[in-house]
Amino acid sequence: MILSGLAVFCFLLLHIGSQAFEILPGDSLNHQEITEKAILNATVQACGALALAEGTNFNVPAQPFTAEGVAAACGASQSLKTFQQAITSITLRNIRVDIRYALNASFHFDQETFVQGRKIITEGMVAVKASNKMENYEAARQKLGEIMHPLQDFYSHSNWVELGNTLPNSNLIRKDTSIGNIADKSKATCRSCNGDDCTNNILEDIIAGKILTSGYFGIATLVSTKPSGKCSHGGALDQTSKIKPTGGINKDSFKSSHGHLHTQAANLATAATSQLLENIRLAAGNRPFLQMVGISKGSSRALCFVIDTSKSMSDDITVVKTVTSSIINSHVGTESEPSVYILIPFNDPGFGPLIRTSDATLFKDVVNHLTATGGGDIEEMSLSGLQLALASAPFNSEIYLFTDAPAKDKQLKNAVIALIERTQTVVNFMVTDSVVTNRRKRSNNNQPQTRAISESDAQLYKDLAQASGGQAIEVTKDELPVATTIIAQATSSSVVTLLQASRSPGQTDSFTFLVDETVTNLRVYITGRSLTFTLTSPTGATQQSTDSTGSLITSSKTVGNFITLQLQKQVGQWKLQMVSNNPYTLRVIGQSAVDFLFHFVEPSEGPFGGFDALDTRPRAGVKGRLLVSITGSDSATVTEVALVKSSKGSEEIMGVVVPQDSGNYLVQVDVMPAVEFVVRVKGRVQGSSNDFQRQSPTNFRASNLTLSANSGTIMIPGTLFSVPFTVASSGPDQNVTISATNSKGFDTTSPTLLFLQSGNSTNGTVTLSAPLSTPSGSDVVLTIEAEALDGTDSNYIVLRLSIVNPVNVESSCTKNCSLSIWLMLVLCLFSTRISVSTRVSQSLLLCLSIVALGQLILK
Repeated sequence: MILSGLAVFCFLLLHIGSQAFEILPGDSLNHQEITEKAILNATVQACGALALAEGTNFNVPAQPFTAEGVAAACGASQSLKTFQQAITSITLRNIRVDIRYALNASFHFDQETFVQGRKIITEGMVAVKASNKMENYEAARQKLGEIMHPLQDFYSHSNWVELGNTLPNSNLIRKDTSIGNIADKSKATCRSCNGDDCTNNILEDIIAGKILTSGYFGIATLVSTKPSGKCSHGGALDQTSKIKPTGGINKDSFKSSHGHLHTQAANLATAATSQLLENIRLAAGNRPFLQMVGISKGSSRALCFVIDTSKSMSDDITVVKTVTSSIINSHVGTESEPSVYILIPFNDPGFGPLIRTSDATLFKDVVNHLTATGGGDIEEMSLSGLQLALASAPFNSEIYLFTDAPAKDKQLKNAVIALIERTQTVVNFMVTDSVVTNRRKRSNNNQPQTRAISESDAQLYKDLAQASGGQAIEVTKDELPVATTIIAQATSSSVVTLLQASRSPGQTDSFTFLVDETVTNLRVYITGRSLTFTLTSPTGATQQSTDSTGSLITSSKTVGNFITLQLQKQVGQWKLQMVSNNPYTLRVIGQSAVDFLFHFVEPSEGPFGGFDALDTRPRAGVKGRLLVSITGSDSATVTEVALVKSSKGSEEIMGVVVPQDSGNYLVQVDVMPAVEFVVRVKGRVQGSSNDFQRQSPTNFRASNLTLSANSGTIMIPGTLFSVPFTVASSGPDQNVTISATNSKGFDTTSPTLLFLQSGNSTNGTVTLSAPLSTPSGSDVVLTIEAEALDGTDSNYIVLRLSIVNPVNVESSCTKNCSLSIWLMLVLCLFSTRISVSTRVSQSLLLCLSIVALGQLILK
């Protein structure tokens, strides 16, 4: 069926009562499923509205909606990975509330904390809308997931359903309105259940008076905060449910005290989440909303440049201008057009400002106005610029840093590695006129060079490139134009890594990788000097690096220390044998829709169990867990997950793969390695006769140090913001150094040294302050690091903080547009009582007429 624009929301509502939210007997809906359903529905609505605005048709995907089907319907199949990543980011933040705020009643609308719970939602909405306006979409996702949790819990933990309500409580997303007739603190609300039967435990006068209440919850056996006569949450963990009145009223599952109402509560929670997303969409606009959920009109990848603008870089800047113009001119309007363009200049003593835009013409104009000035000394602020880029670029980005100078801010190395690991971003360094390239240049031209990066300084860039799975390419300035061809090749959103490895010191080693039917444009990137290799295809054919006439390598280029190979497409296992005494890196990439996402998770130590996604390195020497999902195919299954050590021999630690709901896989490994490793996934797409292999380009490591911190609150400019944190060690008593850095250079204080007693934790606090002029919707990434005094072990926690400036917060929908339009659509459906099986076109026409009238009124 082809529907346009505003018809889409009517279409979705028509399906609510029939099949979209139907729950099979015994299968309870949880926060993850409710959130995913609502996001998919909202995305379909946004794409339909955008189609209407642009005068195009929109083909509603088949029910039930899937991420793959919705992305295809939106004409954005190339955004499928970022779409699924955005959904995962939001849902994990939602689930985290049950872990981080398990006993905070306000986050669950327990204990009749309706005013406090609504405040969490509405203040969070302000932050989400401000973040979207500033295009800080990751900050928006994180806060959005957090406020979805209490919104959904309201329908399970309160008596809203028992009061006979069939529509969501819209005032939960509107401040300064009446949530309802809330029970007085002294008002009795429940009677004890009749054994296990709690069907009618809410008092009749509460129901008749439409009085709002919710259950009390407590896990302490000796102390109860439940006032006399109040309802309990219920369940085995809730000790208040054993105190009269006994039992509970929660509808979390079919087995809950009021499990007979689980379906109604879950449906209302889904509808309320859809309503929240509709409010966010109307405030942001269709395209910004779609970017927030990871849907872009072109490639989902960013084009991100971090450029040294000191005086000696004029030739390099000219090359960047040429590359930028070439990419933009050839990709604008196509599926390969970058979704966002990012530019961060640096020199000494400064870096920035951050330029981030989706306007290709504007970005090209900004780049063309770059000039090379200053840089009186040799070192520049390269890592500060890179840190800002990593904090600002989308997840799974590829960054290109251009410089001919060593880093002045080497102390940021660990903070940069932390951001690389958290964002899984590939960083490529384009280093011109290093000591090695100058030696070649002097031998060729007999011209002395006055500015060059020493081998030890260049090693810093090589270490960071290796950590990210990128390349540190050393060329002369004359060779740079050829080396930058890597940028154009990597702008496609469908680039996947089949193999990434490095050897330092160099050694002879063999590497294998699988190529499946979905892979095209197979390429090999090698950095290193004085090396040879032998390539073996799945058919057994071989070709050596010295052989220019073989059939396996269809084209090759060598510039500086960088070699690129284009390989013939052959499905099966390839082998590459490398021979060198010098350090080298190896990366095999291709283009394919099939890829994977993963997060390190750990079991919750809270009362409800579950798993929490880590913002830190996992613990070394103990069992580890990963949550893995496949992107690009609804029929693909995971058959193997391994942690492959990056050191000599590529030792593998195999994981136990357990399928979960929603296409996820929980993977457990017996021991997390303390050395660097990459994550490799193998699987098979249904109907294929060959396995696929994908690998994380990013190197990870575990740690014996653990850090934890929480920052759910919002920063206010000009106000001191405190972040308490905790450090512990599984090793002997020791001192650790502490450092705290942030992506915006805000004033920060923290302890510099903490003593850790074995088996115990030590607390500390980081404080930072945003200037009064910081615009609302900005975000800042705070990295707290702990490192052993001998430097052998370190860990970090990375926190993204939302900033709301009360001075410049703007209301983007003063007439409550979202609520008004939503209610018009609902009234349309209820008044006509048209089901899916009757004339859909007539119902849609009527709905659209009402919506059009409503929009005129709202104007």
